[in-house]
Amino acid sequence: MSKIWFITGTSSGFGRLWARAALDRGDRVVATARDTTSLDDLVERFGEAVLPLELDVTDREEVFAAVENAVRRFGRLDVVVNSAGYGHTGMVEEVTERELRQQMETNFFGAVWVTQAVLPVLRRQGAGHLLQVTSEGGVRAYPGFGAYHASKWAVEGLTEALTQEIEGFGVHVTLVEPGPFATGFASRGLRTSAELPDYAGTREATAPAFRVGDPAATGPAILALVDAADPPRRLILGDVLAEIETIYEDRLHTWRDWQAVSLAAFGTPAG
Repeated sequence: MSKIWFITGTSSGFGRLWARAALDRGDRVVATARDTTSLDDLVERFGEAVLPLELDVTDREEVFAAVENAVRRFGRLDVVVNSAGYGHTGMVEEVTERELRQQMETNFFGAVWVTQAVLPVLRRQGAGHLLQVTSEGGVRAYPGFGAYHASKWAVEGLTEALTQEIEGFGVHVTLVEPGPFATGFASRGLRTSAELPDYAGTREATAPAFRVGDPAATGPAILALVDAADPPRRLILGDVLAEIETIYEDRLHTWRDWQAVSLAAFGTPAG
């Protein structure tokens, strides 16, 4: 049976690619974007299989209305993809309050509002799959991306709690953690704080050299994920696992090295 998808951020990037992958195989998609004219070609090609909805995910009432509209049209939701978001660069000292709040409003609070809006639907159905698109930047961090990492780590923490809260409802949740892909992320919507000269050397010395993957290849991967009978709670997209393993091994090593101090703080002597 074909699936009904609700995807945010379908004007470009992963949201767009995964909407197209779902439609190509005969599924139906509620495609949301700030500007629905960016979806005209999908509507022209796939007709009533697409419901284009204008949506600003930072507007909670608008999010709930969009979900209600989607259910009214298709009767259910099988896959929900929280894909809307953008990147912001700037050293932590450089990021202004307004810039940080805007980053969190879209990447974090937008995901929260969609999650809250769809959960009653998924619980009522006793089925469904929520995909929270974070990033490798939700489990590691690069200098100059502090605001972006903060938003993605926040989604990861929220979702860790969520998966435990909804056990028994028949609803699956997966954190999708893409590595670098040639989606146009950097050129399309990346925002940058005003730079302080004092960080020029750090900026040059720590500029990451990304090896990017082909974003089209993520479509089949996402279809395999949503079709799995027992999907994982986390899925990395791309070739970054070895680097992440090194980071986690270093954290474990540090915690173990300082275990005596940790236990002393609890009033327990090291044994």
